[in-house]
Amino acid sequence: MTIQQPALPYAFDALAPHLSQETLELHYGKHHAGYVSKLNAAIEGTPHAAKDLETLIRERVAFNNAAQTWNHTFYWNSMSPSGGGAPQGPIAEAIEASFGGFAALQERFNAVAGGHFASGWAWLARNAGGGLEVLDTHDAETLACRDGVTPLLVCDVWEHAYYVDYRNARGDYVKAWWELVNWDFANANLG
Repeated sequence: MTIQQPALPYAFDALAPHLSQETLELHYGKHHAGYVSKLNAAIEGTPHAAKDLETLIRERVAFNNAAQTWNHTFYWNSMSPSGGGAPQGPIAEAIEASFGGFAALQERFNAVAGGHFASGWAWLARNAGGGLEVLDTHDAETLACRDGVTPLLVCDVWEHAYYVDYRNARGDYVKAWWELVNWDFANANLG
């Protein structure tokens, strides 16, 4: 089995002006595609070639490329051209229960994403107790197969996610990410 890079769920220019077509072409077309290509090269001709992506991650086979493939796919789906605004539905209720409101969640998330040292990811996740929390992972680490944690949304805080559009102003990029956040995807993951 070959691991496939899922199609981008919108056109390359669909997230503008928050994320440019150039950023998506480089990020999806070069970085994400590169992880998929390197993963397939690493497992080709081995017993791992028949395994699905989540199994490769759990077994830490070609882990960096497997996890980055999964994280990036989740990231693309965490945004939508029609996203942003206040959360609606069950995710809004869960945010209220866990953080005391959307503004408090944004403050916590912005602090984690903006303050993350070096490359990584900022996540909104449901914990084993059913509450929501903001987590960060370094480098290729992922919540994909972490016991007791359900990822709901993710923001990529590697420089390649924002450098074309925001240079080194990660805080401005995170602010723009909120204009794209896909609450429908979060609700689906929560359910």
